[in-house]
Amino acid sequence: MAPTQEILDDFKKRGGDWTLYERRFLALMAERRIEHALDPDAFKSRTVLLCSEPTPDRCHRALVCDYLGAQWPGLRAVHL
Repeated sequence: MAPTQEILDDFKKRGGDWTLYERRFLALMAERRIEHALDPDAFKSRTVLLCSEPTPDRCHRALVCDYLGAQWPGLRAVHL
């Protein structure tokens, strides 16, 4: 559920645009079909996604939650 090194480097090291990062990462998750690679029942209990970013506003874990939430009705994310 992580971005490719290229997507990450374009954003972090090359000062890329967040909107472009978001679009590329969402497309990557769709290409990978992560909603089929993961078991939605495993997310019915409390599940933790970790990331090095301190807040969810520009973080891949928030994008993963948004993506999966669109695929799996009823999924709710709480950002700590």
